[in-house]
Amino acid sequence: MNVLPSQRDLFPTQKIYTVSEVTAEIKTLLETEFLDVFIQGEISNFTAATSGHLYFVLKDKGAQIKCAFFRSKVRFLKFKIEDGMQVIARGNLGVYELRGEYQFYVDFLEPKGIGSLQLAFEQLKARLQVEGLFDPQHKKPLPLLPHTIGIVTSPTGAAIQDILRILRRRHESVKVVIYPAKVQGEGAAQEIVSGIRYLNSLQEVDVMIVGRGGGSIEDLWAFNEEAVARAIFNSRIPIISAVGHEIDFTIADFVADLRAPTPSGAAELVISQKSELVERVANLERRLIQHLQFRLGQFRNKIFEISTHRVFASVEGRLRLYQQRSDELAFRLENAMQAQFLDPKTRWQLLSNSLQRLDLRQIVRLKREALNYQLTRCQTQIQFLLHTLRGRVKALHETLHALSPQAVLERGYAICWDSRRNILKEAQSLAPGDPFTVTLAKGKIQGRAETIDKETHVKDKGF
Repeated sequence: MNVLPSQRDLFPTQKIYTVSEVTAEIKTLLETEFLDVFIQGEISNFTAATSGHLYFVLKDKGAQIKCAFFRSKVRFLKFKIEDGMQVIARGNLGVYELRGEYQFYVDFLEPKGIGSLQLAFEQLKARLQVEGLFDPQHKKPLPLLPHTIGIVTSPTGAAIQDILRILRRRHESVKVVIYPAKVQGEGAAQEIVSGIRYLNSLQEVDVMIVGRGGGSIEDLWAFNEEAVARAIFNSRIPIISAVGHEIDFTIADFVADLRAPTPSGAAELVISQKSELVERVANLERRLIQHLQFRLGQFRNKIFEISTHRVFASVEGRLRLYQQRSDELAFRLENAMQAQFLDPKTRWQLLSNSLQRLDLRQIVRLKREALNYQLTRCQTQIQFLLHTLRGRVKALHETLHALSPQAVLERGYAICWDSRRNILKEAQSLAPGDPFTVTLAKGKIQGRAETIDKETHVKDKGF
């Protein structure tokens, strides 16, 4: 009889692991041997969990490895992860024990060939440009001579001192409102946004400078934040962006109404020098006086040409003629009046003789008879015309009555209507079962079509 050997007999000195134990051993080896590892590859199967953790696969032509990027590390990420992106990841290898899979726990991620900040800058710039935040049509013009200038910057930096020094030199009477804000590090973007909104709440502020001195891309990053860009775009006050040096460009520069190469350059752009304004006003005054003098000279020449025209010479001669004739008539009138007043008895005698030759009663009687004759003619013509017009009106009334629908109905005719109040002229306008209305001379009849005869014509009883 054969007896099978037990496991202890076959492997008397070999240790037997459970799945959990061997997985734990592998996890310990990986996590102790592969610390602070850099892996280069292409991102694939990228997924963002609702918890804020990111999961993706790093792969090359020969292999792939699963990666986990937890939220506590993701908050330092500046650019947007996309499938197909070549990156360099830094982290630790480990094992996900529930599935027995090894994976890479990412602590830091950077795009290959370009810095993460530069990539984030390009991504945000492209997105805001598509939205139209950089369009020239949204740029607001700067006021020529602002009374109050708002400044959002650090109160301890060299930039504010340069701005104030230049403003005092160019126009000492201008008013300045400073909003102190962090321009670098954690929370700087939020303080810049608060400053822009606060100065917009002040009605006295005419223009605003937002900026800081030079520095690295990390130092200037607050001006590349989306929140700052949108605050500048939504500002009702024109904004000059003055960040870093002339070679430095930020998102704020593209959104602002005007970009200054430096903070001191912004101070020179925001307001013209007082002496320049005075000289400009003086030049405008001189040009205005010269223009007015030129126009006055033109008008004088025109008036002289008109005044020497032969038409005016002819008018002047005629005026002299009329003046002389007026004088002559005045003399004659004066002499006539003197003659009348000198011999009033003679004048009275002449008038008396003239009245005696006229029989006023006879003239009045003749005029009265002529007037009565004309009045009688007018009355006769008016009566004849009224009689004629009455006859025409009566004939027209009878004709109108004969043609009226009511008269037609009184002669025995009727009008048929369908359900939509359309007059029925053909039998085929109705279908069997359709309702219709018959209007008679007195009253209406409601009916419904039984049969339709499309060819029937009225021929009997005088029709």
